[in-house]
Amino acid sequence: MVRFERTTNMPEKIIESINVKRLDILDEKGDADESLMPSLSDADIKIMYELLVLSRTFDHQALNLQREGRIGSYAPILGQEASQVGSAFALERTDWIFPSFREIGVYITMGYPLHMLFQYWSGDERGVKTPEELNIFPVCVPVGTQVPHAVGVAMGVKYKGDKKAVTAYFGDGGTSEGDFHEGMNMAGVFKLPVVFICQNNHWAISVPREKQTASKTIAQKAFAYGFEGIQVDGNDIFAVYKATKAALDKAKKGEGPTLIECFTYRMSDHTTSDDASRYRFKEEIEAWKPKDPILRLKLFMEKKGLWTEQYQREIENRAKEMVDEAVKKEEAIEHPEPKDMFTFTCEKLSQRQVRQTRELL
Repeated sequence: MVRFERTTNMPEKIIESINVKRLDILDEKGDADESLMPSLSDADIKIMYELLVLSRTFDHQALNLQREGRIGSYAPILGQEASQVGSAFALERTDWIFPSFREIGVYITMGYPLHMLFQYWSGDERGVKTPEELNIFPVCVPVGTQVPHAVGVAMGVKYKGDKKAVTAYFGDGGTSEGDFHEGMNMAGVFKLPVVFICQNNHWAISVPREKQTASKTIAQKAFAYGFEGIQVDGNDIFAVYKATKAALDKAKKGEGPTLIECFTYRMSDHTTSDDASRYRFKEEIEAWKPKDPILRLKLFMEKKGLWTEQYQREIENRAKEMVDEAVKKEEAIEHPEPKDMFTFTCEKLSQRQVRQTRELL
């Protein structure tokens, strides 16, 4: 008979501890902590605001077009504009971007042609044939699969000695995917120049944030892989910009990756195929309305003498004109033929693809 004796007073010591930081600069009333403000000129701030307005205008028009049957399913960005514009504003045009399917604000901030975005959402894949001057990979619909892609490019950037950084965008739902953890682990091990930007909008389709993970924050997941994670108010464009700029600078200095959790909220449905009223309460949405990212920047600018009603009318009209012109340009493009799904993708068709092409004619 073997007897197991219970031992007491096991020697224990703390071998690692973490401190998860959160950055807030601009509050809901439009008041900013001047000691934390990033280096931005008045002109920069106005450009940021105009990009927010343009992004929301595009988003609104895309929803209308989908309801009219003029484009396909669409993923709205309402409420998340600051997380996208603020982070992209810190990027150089030569940096690499790996989006998911809800980054219209990133594309717009980087100067991606608006008509091509409508082209993609209308079902024409030629819309994500990125212009030569940009390093944006195509929209990634499978959740989380763009993370390893971004890490692979970051490995190449480090190998070549380029002074560039790589960004990977995803939502809170993406952090439950194995691709996320594999990418994070490789980035940490090899100290790669990549910035992971998680837009924690509290809902992965109909799955709430608290059902995604037991950890208090998403930012703290970075520490398990040996690098820094930070949470920012995702509706505070200054906080998003400052955290992203610092992470990009660190990456380009060879100091490794960063995970940024943008704490925001998805004000609309997951996509136009979804009805969020079936799984979340109206009171939750109402509680987030005063935190609107465009409203708080408007209040800040008004206090600084950078905003007037006339200025608002001018930028809204200009944004509408740009979006309307993009719609006209996209709808004037000749639609692809079914066979183009093969010829556009493959340089040389296999026998099977040749047979399938004939069947389409």
